[in-house]
Amino acid sequence: MTTFPAVTHVAVTVTDLGVSVPWYKSLFDAEPVLDEDTGPFRHVVFLIGGGMLFGLHQFPGATGTVAFDPRRPGLDHVAFACADRAELEGWQKRLDDLGVTHGGIVDAHYGSGLSFKDPDNLALEFFAPPA
Repeated sequence: MTTFPAVTHVAVTVTDLGVSVPWYKSLFDAEPVLDEDTGPFRHVVFLIGGGMLFGLHQFPGATGTVAFDPRRPGLDHVAFACADRAELEGWQKRLDDLGVTHGGIVDAHYGSGLSFKDPDNLALEFFAPPA
C-alpha cells in the first residue's frame, strides 16, 4: 500500500427518489445501473465518468426535515472533474439547458468552479484546474 486509492463511489441520502432519480438521470444523461431495495434502504446507482459510481439512498421513515447545510459537520460538496475551463463552460450551458440554477463560473488561483444544488439542496460542483 504505497499510494492512496482513488474514490470508487459516492452515495448521498435523498428525501424522495421519485424526484431525485429523474433529476440525476438528466444531469448524468444516463440510466441507473442498479436499483434495489436492500432492506434498510433503497438505492439507485449511476455509473459516471471515469468508472465512478454515484448512488442515491432513500431510507424508509427518514426523519430529517432540515435542509442540507454545508456549514454543518459532514459532507460539504461533491465536485466533478473537468479537464479545463472550456469543458466547464460546456457544463454551464448544459445546466442552463436543464433549467438548473447555478452560481456561474468562479475563477480562483487554484482553479475554476461551477456550483449548483440538487433537489435536496446538496451542494455539487464542476471543477477545472487553473489554466
